[in-house]
Parts: sequence; C-alpha cells; structure tokens
Amino acid sequence: MALYIDADACPVKSEAERVATRHRARMYLVSNGGLRPSQNPLIEIVIVPEGPDVADKWIADRAEKGDVVVTADIPLAARCVENGARVLKPNGEALTQANVGNALATRDLMTDLRAADPFRQGGGRAFSRADRSNFLNALETEMRRAAQEASGHGS
Repeated sequence: MALYIDADACPVKSEAERVATRHRARMYLVSNGGLRPSQNPLIEIVIVPEGPDVADKWIADRAEKGDVVVTADIPLAARCVENGARVLKPNGEALTQANVGNALATRDLMTDLRAADPFRQGGGRAFSRADRSNFLNALETEMRRAAQEASGHGS
C-alpha cells in the first residue's frame, strides 16, 4: 500500500503525511520541484523533469489496487481509477468508477467554455477548513480500505 500525492499546489500535504505515518504507509510526494525535504523516513520526494503531465504520468504508471492517490487533476484521477487505485481530491471527494467519467466530462466542458469566452474567469471557492477536515476523514477511510485490499481482505 502506498500513498501518492500530486504535490504541485496540493493544499493537504501535511495532513496526508500524518495519515500515512499513522498507517505506516510509504508516501510519494511527486512534483516538478520546490518541495521541502521531509525527515520522515516513510516520505519520498520525487522530483520529475519539467514538462506537461510528467508528474501525472509518474503517478499513473505506479498507482494500482491497494494504493491511494490524492490529486485535483481529473485526467490523472481517471487513469488511477482505471488502474484500481483509490482516488481522493484534496477536498475529500472520492473519485471512483461510478463518478470519474462525469467529472472528466464536466472538466472538458468547462475547458471548452473558458476557451469560447476568454473573459470567463475560472476559479471556484477558496479551500476551507471544512474541506481540510473532510479530506482527513476521507483519507483515513480510504487508507483503511486500501490496507484491506492490499491484504486481500477487501473489495
């Protein structure tokens, strides 16, 4: 069981580290750079070369059943779900076989709308304390489920 964090602009890295440590799970912080090293022996900082989707490819090539991935990137989430990994957005929302297709379609629609209207400003609401709390609860649940999967006792 491993925890993969799409670390560029991820607001819940420290929360994820606490949960990974509690579960004694290996955690990979994958980024193009700019991350502080961790003294935690379970945490591995992975610096990938600059380029579009290089961090995403690194994670998607490794995440599998029994692993958990944290990302706000919907195409990466879809690839990881397809590989059998459990996926959470930083706000705690789980992306699964049942909803990742809709999330991908919505993302594509919003991309098209922004392209058609250059004055449309993106951005949603700010990341809140409630989002952080929801993430912690959801990550704890998913780590338990992933541990059961990894041991062959889960769904």
